[in-house]
Amino acid sequence: MSELWLIRHGETEWNLLRRVQGMLNIALNDQGREQARRLPAHFQVTPPGAHAIYSSDLDRAHHTAQPTAELLGLPIRLDAGLRERQYGVFQGLSFVELAQRHPDVAEAVRRRMPDFDMQGGESLRKFQERVVTTLDALARKHPGERVLVFTHSGVIDMAYRYAHGIPLEAERRRSMLNVSINRIAVADGRWTTSNWGDVSHLVEVAEDAV
Repeated sequence: MSELWLIRHGETEWNLLRRVQGMLNIALNDQGREQARRLPAHFQVTPPGAHAIYSSDLDRAHHTAQPTAELLGLPIRLDAGLRERQYGVFQGLSFVELAQRHPDVAEAVRRRMPDFDMQGGESLRKFQERVVTTLDALARKHPGERVLVFTHSGVIDMAYRYAHGIPLEAERRRSMLNVSINRIAVADGRWTTSNWGDVSHLVEVAEDAV
């Protein structure tokens, strides 16, 4: 069995603005950097910490991984297969702006049409195929090991849907919080999830913000 711990990147200004980042390289904001700094505490009390660390090559994921990689003494292996979905004309826009400029695309997004390509982007089906192929490859490469995977909310959602057999058309059932830890066990090609959405390491950040 392989353990894949999917960790969403820290907060960005575009998260606050509810603007779609996709494959655009948006940096962490101050809160996101603080969240990344708090994350290693989780692995100090969860031995063994990890055997390998992989990250999307977008800065918001890569930079979230750095403090944990330094604590564990592991290199960060960048993998473009872990990037967020390519959203085509939706990238850089809010949903309100998308509806104003591209009402047909906004309707496809609202209906979660699996094969709609977002006018230059990835369809939901192709996106999930990329995610599953990438994560399966990591599990095969690290049998019997725990792998930390720093990535994006869309990737984590696609993984959860695949593990639970949830259709692409269905509404999202889980929130994908910044710097949440989401565990997948892969054994004989079967995926199971546990401790989904763990943000216990951020309790002190929330208290400090009060």
